[in-house]
Amino acid sequence: MPRKGENIYKRKDGRWEGRYKVGTSKYRSIYGKSYQEVKAKLVKLKAVPVKTNSSGNLTVKTLFEEWLSAVKLRVKESTYANYRMKADKHILPEFGSLRYDTLTVQMIHGFIDNKLKSGLSAKYVCDIIIVFKSMAKYIARVHGFRNILADVILPKVQKKEMNLLTDSQQKQLCNYLLINLNNTSLCVLISLYTGLRVGEICGLKWSDIDFEKSVLAVRRTVQRIRKGLHGTKLIIDTPKSRTSQRSIPIPAFILEILRKFRSNDDCYILSGNTKVTEPRTIQHRFKSLLKKADLPSVNYHSLRHIFATNCILAGFDVKTLSEILGHAAVETTLNRYVHSSMERKTQYMNLLRPAA
Repeated sequence: MPRKGENIYKRKDGRWEGRYKVGTSKYRSIYGKSYQEVKAKLVKLKAVPVKTNSSGNLTVKTLFEEWLSAVKLRVKESTYANYRMKADKHILPEFGSLRYDTLTVQMIHGFIDNKLKSGLSAKYVCDIIIVFKSMAKYIARVHGFRNILADVILPKVQKKEMNLLTDSQQKQLCNYLLINLNNTSLCVLISLYTGLRVGEICGLKWSDIDFEKSVLAVRRTVQRIRKGLHGTKLIIDTPKSRTSQRSIPIPAFILEILRKFRSNDDCYILSGNTKVTEPRTIQHRFKSLLKKADLPSVNYHSLRHIFATNCILAGFDVKTLSEILGHAAVETTLNRYVHSSMERKTQYMNLLRPAA
């Protein structure tokens, strides 16, 4: 039976018809006596490069450069740097010199397979191909080439469980931070009780704290991005999306600690001065802090996951939590940031009792 999106259907005369796209808006049809016959013909057609009215001399590199120039006008600097790096490091060395109209689905699948065999994760390979797919959509729209990448199947990504501290380890961490208060431990506490991302905590200034309203404003993020194939640079930018620019109520006990550390408005809370601290620095400090507190090593980003999970347990509705975390959709909050430990599963299972 045909699947949704295949463009294969049975005609009134008993024959099966399959439609495939040529150019940007034109379709052609093929016919057969059965669904299987038509599907096999479509597979063969998609494997053969389709000639279009566009110039056959355009290479993948030429068209990629055109797309990057266009996309640079509408994305953040960090996003453009990410696209550029994936193109220069992975896509163009393999396909750059080829004519774009000679690409086939099989060639892209072979590329995916080789990248996976080289040791790259399925998630990272997916990210590379998604960049390629975005470029192919643009080229189909602007130059009329058939979008070969639309038929490319992405590798399956296995969702990894985030390593989180147990309830008792969280208490141990919090006690250690409160006993050993400094700018770093204060920022770790803020992340633990507000869910701020590492780049957001690095970019937090005293001017972002409204002590009267007990609210902090997320206005900037700090990150190190690629500059060419080998270089990097540190940038201070607006948060990753419109919903990431948000105001978060501050827990009362955190606000009291902030009052004790309060400094000049233009100073960053983490550094204690007007010089910004980059994310990897606080990540190293966090690892060191965990070691001193006799706790297992976890990623700084796990603090955001711990915060989200604890909020759900405390009775937060998902919409409120999603806005505090700066997510555009509540599905992201539930699917990525809410976890249940074996300890918690055991507690819930022990609530079950025999029927009276």
